[in-house]
Amino acid sequence: MRRLGTGIGWRPEIADAVEGMPGIDWVEVVAENVCPGHLPESLVRLRERGVTVIPHGVSLGLGGAERPDEGRLAALAERVEALGAPLVTEHIAFVRAGGALTASPRLEAGHLLPVPRTRDALDVLCENVRIAQDALPVPLALENIAALFSWPGEEMTEGQFLYDLADRTGVRLLIDVANLHTNHVNRGEDPAEALAELPLEALAYVHVAGGFERDGVWHDSHAHPVPRPVLDILTDLASRVTPPGVLLERDEGFPEPGELEGELEAIRAAVAAAGTPRVAPTARASAGEADGAGAGGVALLAPPQARERLGVAQAAVLSALVAGTPVPEGFDRVRMRVQARALAAKRAGVVAKVAPELPVILGDGYREAFLEYARERPMTGGYRQDALDFAAQLLKTGRPGDARVRRRLRNWWLDRSGPAPRPHGLTARAKVLLRRG
Repeated sequence: MRRLGTGIGWRPEIADAVEGMPGIDWVEVVAENVCPGHLPESLVRLRERGVTVIPHGVSLGLGGAERPDEGRLAALAERVEALGAPLVTEHIAFVRAGGALTASPRLEAGHLLPVPRTRDALDVLCENVRIAQDALPVPLALENIAALFSWPGEEMTEGQFLYDLADRTGVRLLIDVANLHTNHVNRGEDPAEALAELPLEALAYVHVAGGFERDGVWHDSHAHPVPRPVLDILTDLASRVTPPGVLLERDEGFPEPGELEGELEAIRAAVAAAGTPRVAPTARASAGEADGAGAGGVALLAPPQARERLGVAQAAVLSALVAGTPVPEGFDRVRMRVQARALAAKRAGVVAKVAPELPVILGDGYREAFLEYARERPMTGGYRQDALDFAAQLLKTGRPGDARVRRRLRNWWLDRSGPAPRPHGLTARAKVLLRRG
């Protein structure tokens, strides 16, 4: 098991600060945010200094009912090679549902959603993990996620689910202690019990992050300081096993470099407070040692019926969250509404990042207009397509009311979409608006 040390999530907004921080042994970068042929100069300089860079994927959806997309796997493998990474990480989550498997519209969550801890979901996940392992040039580690809602009828605890996953596939685990805290607040799950059940010999590294509580719900924001309960869970984990690496995540609300350095020091202190761990991590056998079987020799092919059942269930849940269909029986409707609002808010925020001209063009009306659009139109592609579809929808309905603003929006849309909009669904008024300067 490679020793990583103390690291921080690399983000463009704090690139200069990260380069100047003392004691940074490694960084993690969101895989989808880097282009293999055009790596940010900051990452290049860090690599030249000997700092390890690990890509962290967010879009594979290995917990989904469909098999992993070959194109996404190939792109992730390219990033691994470009960064010279010793391993690559992803999440135990689903991010899309519907499509051919369920004969229903394909929907994108734009976020990591929890898989049910059932035998069906485990069978599908194990096969998907094996497909990913075969396609990637380095070991794969998977992260437990934070969740706002629970699935009814679950058959395993999180610890049991992760233990069986690691045992059957040989995959390594990225344990996020902030997510354990989130699930403690939101789902009543004891972090100590989860840690006691985990196969800590499979630990690749640890994530630490901040969040906030509102109306009894913990939001894993990655935009707030790391709270004491999260550091306490880190100490508990470190008392059980020496973490090969610990990394601070921060995605928004970036503070001054000195504050980030203070959080890193608090993380180091939390690990040191654990003293000598009870066990030591050991290398795990690769799942590739046996053809068609996991590390324990267990067949990894999921029954077709398991994929179909999981696909139907996930499509119903995602449709309720993003398309306004009824919440499936057994789910907490209040929590599902909270999750739906969180997805819409995140969607508005990410679109504003990938298309920063839109909030500038629309001004204070951007957010309200986007949330109104999102209530009627689920995301079916990526965020950049979502931005284009949002602008096109405004123009089709003759908005914004100010002709000058509408002209700027039209020009922005044309610059990014080509000489003509897609013809279907356009009103006569919209066609005229899109032709005029």
